[in-house]
Amino acid sequence: QVHLVESGGGLVQAGDSLRLSCAASGRTFSDYAMGWFRQAPGKQREFIATITRTGGDTHYADFVKGRFTISRDDAKNTVYLQMNSLKPEDTAVYFCAAHQGLWLSTLPKIYDYWGQGTQVTVSS
Repeated sequence: QVHLVESGGGLVQAGDSLRLSCAASGRTFSDYAMGWFRQAPGKQREFIATITRTGGDTHYADFVKGRFTISRDDAKNTVYLQMNSLKPEDTAVYFCAAHQGLWLSTLPKIYDYWGQGTQVTVSS
């Protein structure tokens, strides 16, 4: 069992930056590829970014390329999502997730463990 806890969300203005953190506990963090997803009211959960177990490869949704960066610190059992140039349409609950595969995945069903989410609200 892996327990994930997100933090760092909040209310910001358009153009601002936020860094989300996701702290993992329970199993060896480096055994898991990590991903970030978000869900806005009335919408499906959507993929944002993912990073391999080693951190050697990443993949992003087109709508965040150049604005968001995923990274991990295995010494701290934490994955991060740096979000720059935030837009009102980035408003959502942001979730981190973990799976044990060696590949990158954009599909929520592949992920075995999920955090409870952190709210990000971007005002115009």
